[in-house]
Amino acid sequence: MSSKICYSDAGRESRPEKPFPESGRGDLPSLNSEGSPRTPTPEELEALGRYSASLEDATPEEIIAWAVRMYFPKLTMATAFGPEGCVILSILAKIDPRVYVFNLDTGYQFKETLELRDRIAEKYGILVDLQRPELSVAEYEAAHGGPVYQSNPDQCCRDRKIAVLHRAARGYHAWMSGIRRDQSPYRAGTPIVGWDKKFGLVKISPLANWNRNDVWSRILEEGIPYNELHDRGYPSIGCWPCTRSVLCGEDERAGRWSGTAKTECGLHISEDEK
Repeated sequence: MSSKICYSDAGRESRPEKPFPESGRGDLPSLNSEGSPRTPTPEELEALGRYSASLEDATPEEIIAWAVRMYFPKLTMATAFGPEGCVILSILAKIDPRVYVFNLDTGYQFKETLELRDRIAEKYGILVDLQRPELSVAEYEAAHGGPVYQSNPDQCCRDRKIAVLHRAARGYHAWMSGIRRDQSPYRAGTPIVGWDKKFGLVKISPLANWNRNDVWSRILEEGIPYNELHDRGYPSIGCWPCTRSVLCGEDERAGRWSGTAKTECGLHISEDEK
C-alpha cells in the first residue's frame, strides 16, 4: 500500500452484541401504479426506522445477511468499485453471490476501474453488470456541443448516472450502497436502513458507521482487490474528467469536481438536500 493513502491508525472499539430484527418478506413495491417512485406509508417508514436502529451495532456481515433474508431476490447493489464497494462484494460472495450488482458505466471511467471489475470477478465469481446510458460518449457530446462535464456537470451526472440507476433498479425493492457517514456532511446522517425517495427503494448502507481505517484494514487483512489508483493518491474515484489526486491531509473527496462547489453526483442526496 502506497504511503499516499493516509488513514487513521486508531483501532475500532469492539461493539456489544445487540439483537437485530427478524427477517420478513420485505415486499414493498418501489413504484406506484403510474410507474413513478412511490411514497411509503408512515407505518413502513416507522418499520424501516426500527430495523435501522436494531442494526446500528451489527457487523456489515450481519447487515448484509439481514438484507438478503429480507429482500432477495428483489435486492440489488450499485457499486463504483470504491474500496467500500469492494468490501461489500467480498462479503456478498460469502453470503449470497446471486444478488444482482451493477455499475453505472458513464463511459468516462478510468481503465483501472474497469480492470478492477475483472479482478473482482476472478476472485469472487461476481461479474458486476455494466449499466450504460442510451447515448455513447461520442453521441452525447455531439448532441450537446461538447463535453457536458465541463459546461454542466450536474446535468452530466443526471443523464449518465441518475437516469441509468432509475432504469437499472426498476423492479427491485431495495438497494445497497457503500457510503459512510464520515465521508461528507451530506452523508453524516445516513441510516443503516432508510427510504430513498429519489429512487423509490429501501436503501441499505452496511458500512455507514465504519470509517476509512475500518475499510482499509479489512482490505489489507483479507487481500481484497482494490483500484490501483488509490496507491497514486486517489482516495475517491469517479469519472476521469472530474477526479484528481489529493494531498495527504486533504478531505478524501477533495479530488471530486475539484475547483467547483459540487461534491456529490446526486445518487446519495435527496432533492431536499440540494
